[in-house]
Amino acid sequence: MKKIFSFLKNIKPFNMIMLTVAGIINAFGITIFLMPVKLYDSGISGTSMLLAQITPEWLSLSVFLILLNIPIFIYGLKKQGGSFTFYSIYTVVVYSVMSWLITDVLPVDVSTASPLAETDLLLCALFGGVISGTASGLTIRFGGAMDGMEVMAVVFAKKIGLSVGSFVMIYNVILYIICGFVIKSWILPLYSIVTYVAAMKTVDYIVDGLQRSKSAMIVTSQPDEICKELMKEFGSGITLIDAKGGFSGADRKVLYFVVNRFQVMKMKNIVRKYDPLAYITLTEVADIFSAHS
Repeated sequence: MKKIFSFLKNIKPFNMIMLTVAGIINAFGITIFLMPVKLYDSGISGTSMLLAQITPEWLSLSVFLILLNIPIFIYGLKKQGGSFTFYSIYTVVVYSVMSWLITDVLPVDVSTASPLAETDLLLCALFGGVISGTASGLTIRFGGAMDGMEVMAVVFAKKIGLSVGSFVMIYNVILYIICGFVIKSWILPLYSIVTYVAAMKTVDYIVDGLQRSKSAMIVTSQPDEICKELMKEFGSGITLIDAKGGFSGADRKVLYFVVNRFQVMKMKNIVRKYDPLAYITLTEVADIFSAHS
């Protein structure tokens, strides 16, 4: 009982609200843009869409989403934790129920074409992907996952010598190939790849933010002047690291500095002003936080 009460204390009401919104958004993107023109989502959601097409009518998308996703989330409970599993199952249930309402209850005709994009495959692929990616990104930001494929990737990828990203990509490639053979056409699976790419890019923006930062490593012989102007211009600190040239043996300083993508050119101009021979490398930074935060 103590474990149950401890687990319930970790459930945040605001997260539940945002996960409800995410489930509704995903159902809208899938049922309004993808399903009417038989395009496929990625992962378990895409698998459920394919199975719903080739099985009796009563085995709908909603049924397969629950049948396939929930056992996977429960299987990954030890690895992902109770809060993650609860949030994920809740989001999938919201997604499933809302999909059922849109396709079978609400007065919306999604049987032959998208109510908004009609039969334009490119519009359906792009908008379906962006909306689905928005929902998945929100789910990740608020502690869960929209699709059991992410859990499968975490659990099995390292066991077979793959990264999580490679595992997901291989699964989706196999899924789209199977879709092509089942429906005896490659047009829809190819457009589904457009959906997948649009969704993944949107997830990145939602999870990491539009102003994703870059870390700069600046190797220079004029550290004092550069540090002074960079801190004055951007109002942020700089870390100095002692270094020595491998070829020349000369002492150098390495400045570690974090900027957003809109500040990169200004930073480069300041460095060049004081040291035209400075060496700069830039690396994507997905998240910034202090140890005490």
